[in-house]
Amino acid sequence: MIVDFRPHTRLVGETPIDLTSSVAPVVQALTEDAADLDRLRLVCDWVQYRENFRDVVELRPILSRRHATARDPVPAPGTARENHDDQVEIAVDLRRSSGLPLREVTAGRLREDAGHLVFLEDWCPGRESCVWEFNALYWSALRSWEAASGRGYEQALPGGESDARNRDAAADLIRELFTVWDGLAASGGLPEELYVVELGVGNGNQARVFLDVFREIDRERGRDYYRRLRYLMCDYSRNVLDTARENVADHAARVSVFAMEATRPSASLGFLRDKAFLVYLSNVYDNLPTDEIAHIGGRTYRVETRAYLPTAEAADLAESVAASPEELPGLVRELLRLGPSLLSEAAPAHFADTWAAVEFWRRTWSLVRLKERYVPLGGLGRYPLAPSVSGDALRPLLEPGADVRMHVSNDALASFTDTLGLLHPFGTLVCHDLFVTDVQEYRTSFRGPGKYDGSVVNWVNGPLLAQVGHRKGFDVGFAPFRHRSGTNIVTMTARARD
Repeated sequence: MIVDFRPHTRLVGETPIDLTSSVAPVVQALTEDAADLDRLRLVCDWVQYRENFRDVVELRPILSRRHATARDPVPAPGTARENHDDQVEIAVDLRRSSGLPLREVTAGRLREDAGHLVFLEDWCPGRESCVWEFNALYWSALRSWEAASGRGYEQALPGGESDARNRDAAADLIRELFTVWDGLAASGGLPEELYVVELGVGNGNQARVFLDVFREIDRERGRDYYRRLRYLMCDYSRNVLDTARENVADHAARVSVFAMEATRPSASLGFLRDKAFLVYLSNVYDNLPTDEIAHIGGRTYRVETRAYLPTAEAADLAESVAASPEELPGLVRELLRLGPSLLSEAAPAHFADTWAAVEFWRRTWSLVRLKERYVPLGGLGRYPLAPSVSGDALRPLLEPGADVRMHVSNDALASFTDTLGLLHPFGTLVCHDLFVTDVQEYRTSFRGPGKYDGSVVNWVNGPLLAQVGHRKGFDVGFAPFRHRSGTNIVTMTARARD
């Protein structure tokens, strides 16, 4: 039996974790169940997101090579013991385990009949899970969610607002931009139209801060850059774009809006190739679909997931909408396909009006959990990370050979590589986000997925983006966000190498 205790820094300090009370009850439950300890891994994490997709104790089968394309149900622990090729990982969330009868909770997990859970989908790679359809619904029907919750989405963020609204950060960025433009103007190389692009505009507050500060600095310096500025606000959600446009009405002559898919900005912005002096993002990449891979015992696996609702909670939810638990997956599929407004029209027997459908949406999201399993990866070279990027890009991150589980950040990687082509030779991509900057961070702490209100959040695999960017001729760097203490936000910059 291997014990992987990841939050080792919490073993010391003012309130250290008691290793014995965290591990011993789990081992006791396993021995009472006559589990084959030779084929078990015990993984202890500290899941910092209070809202997430995991229970306190989880069982994750580690399937053998014969399951490389498996779509069969999760093997029970007994099945894994009978098949000498399969193993099982027992995962414990230490943050929520304190004060719980951990032995009894573990024993209950070992006896659990997964057939009684209400599954919303079949097994699939993480980025294909329906949780990302919930994520898309949140942004497309944001006003309905905010009206029901009584707060804007920014209030759900740590600190209650986005770091992109920081005036000092905007001023620093704008001054750097002016320095580049001044140099080009002196040599006669500055074009008449000066393009700045923001991807993922939220409610437009960050755009308003940027434009307000830009205009102030331009007036102070007398450069007349504001008149030449072309600020492009881009998002896939029309709802979001409409709200953002209202918030920058004072700068309407300088602003254009574009509906676009996050992973392929060039499909809508192809006319900007080699013209954008700044592409700016804040908390976008951490909200894009991603797979996870794991390197365990010298083998590489892809994490497959399956969304479900716990049995007792699903029964209460079904009763609240005059349905049976068996009907819930169908109602959820209709919710994700139609949205809450049309769902109330399509299923009036279950939803009296739009707000009843919104309440169903919110309650369902709070209950959604993910089963996980490890399926062998046939080969890194045959695993596409993103368009034009193969899984071979992961090889240097796995070369040390130690066990690790990490995000692949597929859609963030696709967006990043596609966006680089829009940059002017003197242009910069700046992204404020939750970045892992060293693979070792994946070995010592939990990095998502978590729930932010109605959306999904994962930390972004910075070393992978940096490596791919370098191959494409860009220097990629990371630095802590300078303008707010206590934040996890990191600033990534990418510039073409000289």
